[in-house]
Amino acid sequence: MERSGAAGGWVPMCQSVLPAHANHRGELSAGQLLKWMDATACLAAEKHAGVSCVTASMDDIQFEEAARVGQVITIKAKVNRAFKTSMEVGINVTVQDVLTNVEKIVSVAYATYVVKPVGAEKIELEPVKLLSAEDHLEHALATERKRIRLGYQEVFQNLMQESDKEDTFAEEDAISADLTHVQSIELVQPPHANHHGNTFGGQIMAWMETVASISASRLCRSYPILKSVNMFKFWGPSVVGDRLVFNAIVNNTFQNSVEVGVRVEAYNCEEWIKNQARHINSAFLIFNSVNDRGELVTFPKIKPITKDSVRRYHGAIARKRIRLARKYMLSAKEDKPYDLWEKSNQAYMSYSNIATLTYLAAKTGWEVTSTLNNIRIWTHEDGDVLSLKVEMQVKTASHVAFSLLSNFTYRQQWDKHFLTCEVLQAVSEDDKIYYITSPPPPMTGHQPRDFVILVSRRQPLEPSEPYIVAVKSVTLTSVPPSSEHCRSEILCAGFQIYSDSSSSCRVYYFNQMTSSLMPYLAANLTGSLNSIEDTALECIKFLELKGSKC
Repeated sequence: MERSGAAGGWVPMCQSVLPAHANHRGELSAGQLLKWMDATACLAAEKHAGVSCVTASMDDIQFEEAARVGQVITIKAKVNRAFKTSMEVGINVTVQDVLTNVEKIVSVAYATYVVKPVGAEKIELEPVKLLSAEDHLEHALATERKRIRLGYQEVFQNLMQESDKEDTFAEEDAISADLTHVQSIELVQPPHANHHGNTFGGQIMAWMETVASISASRLCRSYPILKSVNMFKFWGPSVVGDRLVFNAIVNNTFQNSVEVGVRVEAYNCEEWIKNQARHINSAFLIFNSVNDRGELVTFPKIKPITKDSVRRYHGAIARKRIRLARKYMLSAKEDKPYDLWEKSNQAYMSYSNIATLTYLAAKTGWEVTSTLNNIRIWTHEDGDVLSLKVEMQVKTASHVAFSLLSNFTYRQQWDKHFLTCEVLQAVSEDDKIYYITSPPPPMTGHQPRDFVILVSRRQPLEPSEPYIVAVKSVTLTSVPPSSEHCRSEILCAGFQIYSDSSSSCRVYYFNQMTSSLMPYLAANLTGSLNSIEDTALECIKFLELKGSKC
């Protein structure tokens, strides 16, 4: 049975922070905030699905600001994309001071919800109705975030294999992790559950935050502050009447932060007597703490003793590496050595590549500077950054154009700016790293240039979506700059390919110019446009010639 999708739009929730919601510092407790976030996101999911939904997972959550008693919390949630029986819901949390009217971002998060079928009925969700440019952006990027979720465990296991080779816990003054173990039991009562009797995911998150905070406090001898959560994942449901057993323990410390792992097991009456647990949830929470002067507290080192504590110790190191990769790669502003982050950043580097091109293509304010036959050229100025967009009408099927343009070893056949091109590394089926050499800009007297680039390609999931080929410079320590070439950088470039018919398509090429090329373009704008048109014509000829043979 199909359910009609609701129109896109935010589902808002506003709450005034009362003393009952706050901790001893007068700040909104993280547990209470997690409950509100889950409730708002669930409302958005059910608005789209038209049936009851349950929390499947909550992606990594970062808390940027604290809300205090008397301030107003606004939580807005909307479905970004529906995947048959699951949905990604985006959550924005802000805090507003009623006296100054200053509003700050508390958190931006993404959660996955699944429909709760009634009986044997199979429910398939309708696509989300996209009403704005922002809707289209989040809809496109939701697919990339899903790829990261699905690939997370593989990345983690690869890093664990590396961490297992390291023995870094021979500290004389280290504290045994067992001293931080905390266990708590909660009975699920009607106020903790929805109208179907299932325990609210947000309530479980709140209980987890409480027990994790107690565990962390045994190390810092002060009141821990939750800064981030490393993905809540729900493995199974719990219902009214279940006993939930929470086990929390410190896995590792990192100078001014500590990771606490929490495992949740559920028992009904019969399982309780027989001691047959159901593992329903696990999460990793990161805390820091401040002293009376507002300075960050340094946590003591942890000494793992048992085989299980050693596993958890190394697991915390692996998760930290993934968090750092996520922080740098998703910002799309840092060019970090690819080798250094190789196993932890592959998915995030690819996401950053696709996201940067998607955001560039969605910008408003493009100005047409040239129109010639089947080619149109736009420019976009944003401060000292100049971006180009070239539209080409091509008499070739879109999937054929995608296959040809995503293989950069063909580029020399139509683009005179490519002298050589070789594949350095096949990161995955859809992501490759190339080494490219290029002639110097004419009339400059400069050296030939070279590039190390990541090319990420994506096929559309829906007919209205484009094929994507995204390009971005990366740094490989195995390919350092040489004296023979001037190492250059591509901030953002690539193609979007839309199908017009079974035998024609529109190809859009984008390039965000680096500051080093700006003076040359400004002095030779007419010549540059002619060169771009010539290259576009060669691209069209290449695609149509190759396409006619397919």
